[in-house]
Amino acid sequence: MAEARSSVRHRQEIADMVHIVPAADKKPGDSRTIRFEGADFGAPIAFFAVDAAPGQGPKLHLHPYAETWIVKRGRARVVAGDEAFELGPDDIAVMPANTPHKFTALEPERLEMVCIHAAGTMRQDNLE
Repeated sequence: MAEARSSVRHRQEIADMVHIVPAADKKPGDSRTIRFEGADFGAPIAFFAVDAAPGQGPKLHLHPYAETWIVKRGRARVVAGDEAFELGPDDIAVMPANTPHKFTALEPERLEMVCIHAAGTMRQDNLE
């Protein structure tokens, strides 16, 4: 019986620590991309869950930390430094800190990818 009470108490402690950000709390606008900064919740990462139409993407920019991209659907043309390449479903790319980069969603379908920032708060220096 004491073990069951301990288990219930432990589950409640975990539930009190978990942070859930409901979709309803997302800021209104035309973008279907989700932005999350973990510092607000005690997490040392931030990310964009990108959902971009063909032709969309950020301008050339850089971050003072590494960024990891995971493509789930669609294709992207990426410019990183002086190089250009394409990414497709299930590709993973790691952009080193302070590397100028951008991507553009390619036809025919929307681009869905996660851009994980190795920092709890995003910092982006736009170059274009």
